[in-house]
Amino acid sequence: MNYTLASSTWDEKELDAIQSVIESDRFTMGAKVAQFEKEFAHFVGAKFALMTSSGSAANLIATAALFYTKSPKLKRGDEVIVPAIAWSTTYYPLHQYGLRLKFVDVDLHTLNYDLKALEGAISSETRMIVCVNLLGNPNDFNAIASLIKGREIILFEDNCEAMGALYEGRQTGTFALVGTFSSFYSHHMATMEGGLVVTDDEELYHILLCLRAHGWSRDLPMKNHISDKSEDDFSECFRFLLPGYNVRPVEMSGAIGIEQLKKLPNFLKHRRENAKLFVSLFENSKDFIIQKELGSSSWFGFSLILREGLGLTRGEVLKRLRAAGVEYRPICTGDFTQNPVMRYFDYTISGTLKNAKYIHENGFFVGNHQVNIEEQIKLFAKVVGGGGYNPFSFALAA
Repeated sequence: MNYTLASSTWDEKELDAIQSVIESDRFTMGAKVAQFEKEFAHFVGAKFALMTSSGSAANLIATAALFYTKSPKLKRGDEVIVPAIAWSTTYYPLHQYGLRLKFVDVDLHTLNYDLKALEGAISSETRMIVCVNLLGNPNDFNAIASLIKGREIILFEDNCEAMGALYEGRQTGTFALVGTFSSFYSHHMATMEGGLVVTDDEELYHILLCLRAHGWSRDLPMKNHISDKSEDDFSECFRFLLPGYNVRPVEMSGAIGIEQLKKLPNFLKHRRENAKLFVSLFENSKDFIIQKELGSSSWFGFSLILREGLGLTRGEVLKRLRAAGVEYRPICTGDFTQNPVMRYFDYTISGTLKNAKYIHENGFFVGNHQVNIEEQIKLFAKVVGGGGYNPFSFALAA
């Protein structure tokens, strides 16, 4: 491929980190994971960070934790508002914990909540709003805070596609009671597989520690919000408090994370520089709608939505890209409610999801990278007609 979705963020630093774990002979979660958690919490400005085996696992235990506080913050049957476009594992833990999902339309330009649709969806039964910072773009947290002011509504932030994004100078993932991150290969930094949950709530943090590893007491500090922990190591080895999981990361992932976090600011710098070029080529396009940045996006990728009356179908555009060696994907899941898995959900739809459906049929995205990809972006513009290029005059490879 001439223009791939993602590329490796590793060099000898990560390989050396892996080797150090091999030499230590400690492969399960240990000191390297703990160090990475501490450094990541500092980076985003949260009190607590907890690493998991994936961003999906982060969403799972973050959802679960809300059921196990001394005064449960959620119960089965509660209404939770979600955007119609997100990743599958944004929704699955909510369904698995018996919550009633209410799908709300997104804005055609930001790809996050249509704020008028969100306002209309909030009801006396709403207990939580899930904010997904899609493709790196922050939600309008001031507007959302205004909509829920005076209401007992929890904010949950799925920041798995937006590590390093900023809203009014503050890291996304920290605007809600809990925030989740992913460090999968194609994301802003990579730790093999991996994810994180951040929170400022100590009780939730202790519950997350417990849920991450079997629901046992072993990983809890002596003074905690869940149980009276004894000094007897033998009895605390296999003492189970909550119906938990095993979603621990391996020690190698923590060691890699330490090195990746050092590089993350430079990764983000290049992503934003690439985005400046992309926006300059497509912001005045008569053919495509591109994502409108709110705050400072970390630009997971570059989305395009065909405008009405373009004269080309999305299939024809994708055919051109394929011939030119450009990788592409749907914009996240598209309108998630069009997936067969919905037959298992307890859900309602607020409004028509007009924009989500349009994106589902007419949108796609291409990759961004942590290095300069000026040549690839210009190739892409030639293929689809950005920046004044005429795509019909571009000779595609046979």
